Amino acid sequence: MKNYIVLGAAMCLALAMTSCKSSESAYRKAYEKARAQQVTTPVEQETPTQVVNQPQQVTPVQTVTTAPVVSNENARSESLTLVSGAGLKAYSVVVGSFSIPTNAENLQQKLINAGYQAQIALNPQGMYRVIASSYDDMSSAVQSRNVLRSQYPDAWLLRK
Repeated sequence: MKNYIVLGAAMCLALAMTSCKSSESAYRKAYEKARAQQVTTPVEQETPTQVVNQPQQVTPVQTVTTAPVVSNENARSESLTLVSGAGLKAYSVVVGSFSIPTNAENLQQKLINAGYQAQIALNPQGMYRVIASSYDDMSSAVQSRNVLRSQYPDAWLLRK
């Protein structure tokens, strides 16, 4: 009789332990919902220009600074509350977005160590936007974003 009780208890315990697993589909649904909320900006296509007898001193960085200015359609507009930093100008370059403030602070510190005036702003959905640089004109913001995309491929423009 005792053997049946122990066997029954072991089966109940095994059943309880296997039913507590979280499914991968739940994580996938949460991830897809978060990705759907982020509107990605289209990457503008730069047409290469052919230069004849180009001097040796020209570096790839100079080709980035001559990038064409894009229209305001590629800059996302959001209402933000500044959490940390000097203040936002008309156009900002966002390099990261986090739901956990510590992650945003870590990226901000990394950018500050790299020489940027990084700031953190909070949007109404509770996402902490890490802003690497902020400019009054869009052409400067586009140039900065293009440079930052070498290290942060998902960098995008934010219009105040």
